[in-house]
This record gives sequence, C-alpha cells and structure tokens, in this order.
Amino acid sequence: MGAPLGELVALAGGIVVAGILTGILAGLFGIGGGAIIVPVLYELFLLFGVPETVRMQLCVGTSLAIIVPTTIRSYRAHKARGFVISEVMQSWTIPSMAGVALGSIIAAFAPGGVFEAAFIVFAVSMASKLLFAGESWNIGDELPGRGLMRLYGFLIGLGSSLMGIAGGSLVALVLTLYRKPIHNAVATAAGVGVPITLAGTLGYALAGLPRQSLMPPFSVGFVSAIGVLLIAPISSWVAPFGARLAHAMPRRRLEISFGFFLLAAAARFIASFFGY
Repeated sequence: MGAPLGELVALAGGIVVAGILTGILAGLFGIGGGAIIVPVLYELFLLFGVPETVRMQLCVGTSLAIIVPTTIRSYRAHKARGFVISEVMQSWTIPSMAGVALGSIIAAFAPGGVFEAAFIVFAVSMASKLLFAGESWNIGDELPGRGLMRLYGFLIGLGSSLMGIAGGSLVALVLTLYRKPIHNAVATAAGVGVPITLAGTLGYALAGLPRQSLMPPFSVGFVSAIGVLLIAPISSWVAPFGARLAHAMPRRRLEISFGFFLLAAAARFIASFFGY
C-alpha cells in the first residue's frame, strides 16, 4: 500500500491510456481489449500486494467486467449501421454463455501459462489468415447448420473465458472462414461479446468467492470493483468512435490492422514466458 507517489501517478496515466485504447479497439475490431487491460491490472494489483496465486485470475475477471459496458456500446454503434448478422447472434448467445461458465471454472484452477499458450496459437493463426491468406482460407460459402453453429458458439465462449477476452477475435475468425465480410464479422463480434462478458463476469465472481480472503478491498470473487471503476467509464465512452472508424476504413486496411493487432497481442504473451 506504500507505493511511491510517482509510481502511482504513472500507473494512473497508464490506466487512462488503457481505457482509451480499449474503447477504440472494441469499436474498431469488435473486441474487448483484454490484451491491454490485463497487464495494466496486473501491475496495479502487484503494487497493492495481491498474492500471486490469485492475481492473474483477478486480472482476467476484472477485465471481463470492464469490457461489459464497452461491448454494449460498441454493439449498439455497429447495430445502428445494420452490419450485425442477427441469425448468428441468435445461434450463439446461449451456447457461448454455457462455454463461458465452464471456462470460468477451469480458469480458476489451471496455470496461467495454459491460457497464454492458447492465445498465442490462436492469435498467430488468425493474423496469418488476415495478412497472407485473405479469402483463400475458408470452410464454406454459407454458415453451417444449427448443430455446428451451436458448437461454435460454445467453443467461442469457452475460449474467451480461458483467455480473458470478449470473444471478438474468435467470432471474426469463424465468420471470415465462411466468407462473411470483415465489417459484418466485426459488428457481430461486438454483439456476441455482450453475453460472453456478462457471463464471464458472473462466473469469475462466483469462482473466486472461496478465496475471497486473498482479494483486495471492494472485490467480489475474482472481480475488483476498483479496477472496473477506473477503466470501464473511459473505454465505454470511446467505443463508438472506434466503431465509426471501422466503417470508414476500406476492407483490406481493416483486415491488415486487425492482423497486426493480433500479432502484437501474441508478442506480449510470448514475452511473458521469458519474464518480461
């Protein structure tokens, strides 16, 4: 609790920047920005002495809670432009929430390296598709039947919960594999992120209750109310600006930007393996 004033000021500045970037990314790519929020929260909780045994879980749960208002505003901005694929939303909402519920339980006990490795594999694969393969990587020209769509929704929810993200990247990957335009994929990803983050927040809050004594003040399980209050208002306010930017960009430029973002996120996790 006795962190130097200079460190606290620098951290506060970092939190503000993280909130702005999170909002821009949420609107631009239909993602929640967990790759940015989690490391900032990690440093915040480190300064305030949160035990290492629960620190990463607290970061992920708080990140999901922060993303809730951001994904809602991003979804509304995209929906107003008519780019959301409503049948995908209907097919994936309940299965994705079921996947998140299972992932929340797993995430409370599995080592953090498992989730980092999963994110690296996914991010590099998705970035490779966007940057190099374009439309040559595809499964079909039309979305599959109800059974497979529900399975996709469940796996997206599970993967999102394990990686502490809103699921936008996973949604975009599946939809672009079925030749859905990137603008529609991004808009739909924002919508699917709403039930994922809501279920994830509840799941992490409940999963952390047995270890409540290790949490900082004003926490509910693996969700810190202080962390939410610091970042959520900023990121939520900025999200619609990112959505407008997404629809103003040419399709290929949006794909390339998304690809480089994923590579940057993967690089962050790779660096963590080496202690950076």
